[in-house]
Amino acid sequence: MRIGELEQRSGVPARMLRYYEEQGLVTPRRLDNGYREYDEYLVDRVAKIRGLIDSGIPTRIIGNILPCLNQPQRVVVDDADPELLEILRQERDRMTHKIDVLSQNRDAITRYIQALETAGSRHGTRERQPA
Repeated sequence: MRIGELEQRSGVPARMLRYYEEQGLVTPRRLDNGYREYDEYLVDRVAKIRGLIDSGIPTRIIGNILPCLNQPQRVVVDDADPELLEILRQERDRMTHKIDVLSQNRDAITRYIQALETAGSRHGTRERQPA
């Protein structure tokens, strides 16, 4: 697929996709005419990269994490950098906290929706149809 299709399917702008390529995070094939050709698996990879970036992980670290994105591949690390290990632990813990907060907020919204539905059924009101 061409970059425009990957942009549409992943929701990541073409400019950002080129940046990912510069950083070595995605590698499209080059056609004889020089055009980039993106493989299907990159749709999922780009979504995962975007999620990691949105979580605050810099691209230089994402490059180290890439082998872990395609399980069940075995990950082998030579000469692990202790500083990188600590950064990754902190990021993982920060993400876990965000997930916990999001889960609590989702559950609160679910309870509120249930309360609204219960109130609506008690008062004989019908659920509104989306516009």
